[in-house]
Amino acid sequence: MKIEIDPYSGFCFGVAGAVRTAEEELKSSGNLYSLGNIVHNEKEMDRLRNKGLKVIDHQTFRQLKNARVLIRTHGEPPETYRTAFENNLQLIDATCPVVLKLQKRVKESFSEAPEEEGQVVIYGKEGHAEVEGLKGQNPAKAIVINNDLKNLEKIDFDKPIRLFCQTTQDVQGFKALVNEIQLRINRQGCGGNHHFSAFDTICRQVSMREPRLEKFSEKKDVVVFVSGKKSSNGRYLFQVCKKANPRSYFVSDESQVEASWFNAGDNVGICGATSTPLWLMESVAEKIHSFYK
Repeated sequence: MKIEIDPYSGFCFGVAGAVRTAEEELKSSGNLYSLGNIVHNEKEMDRLRNKGLKVIDHQTFRQLKNARVLIRTHGEPPETYRTAFENNLQLIDATCPVVLKLQKRVKESFSEAPEEEGQVVIYGKEGHAEVEGLKGQNPAKAIVINNDLKNLEKIDFDKPIRLFCQTTQDVQGFKALVNEIQLRINRQGCGGNHHFSAFDTICRQVSMREPRLEKFSEKKDVVVFVSGKKSSNGRYLFQVCKKANPRSYFVSDESQVEASWFNAGDNVGICGATSTPLWLMESVAEKIHSFYK
């Protein structure tokens, strides 16, 4: 049996940096708060909690004083930084550089939009931490939409539109949305005088996972996809594997792997979400090896 771990799976550079930062802070002091889970992976979060990490929500954060708090890769709205200043909190900012750049562009667009009575639209998941950080640049004016075309009713197609995208959204979904907005603008007959700008702000390190995983899965007899159950990225990428290879299985850790999935001569691929640590995929590989010792 041959077992290969997909070299492109696992933490993206932003998450890897946040985990590394948390580990360094915990090693030096043994005590650190995190505003929300650093990754959507229960096993990895358990490992960090055992090192001393304390995960808190925004309500607890607003009551906290004189402490050190990690800002995860998704970023936070300006309100979070104001609260930290008022409560004498030291922020360890691990916001992904790609997200920081996007926040800056959205903030600038909010500043410029009133001059032309324009709208700033964010394509993403309502309630997602990254989207909340983007909305926070101007909560009263932000328009959030997703793949449901009913969401487009929030947009006034007679006014200028600036469209941005949550960094972890899929490229095809964004392209389809851009086409639909342009179609509706043209349908209303204001295309010639209308200003519509669409900014593809999707992180390519994440978006390239799909075609790479598809090719990886096609070449294997069996695919074991490792991810936390709460990871939307994980659920989506697993479907990519399943479509490319029907013998694909979803597990959260090595305890869920079953010997009946494999034959002695199988070429097995192990892969995971952007929130899946390498050590967890290695544990799954060891479990599969144990079936044939």
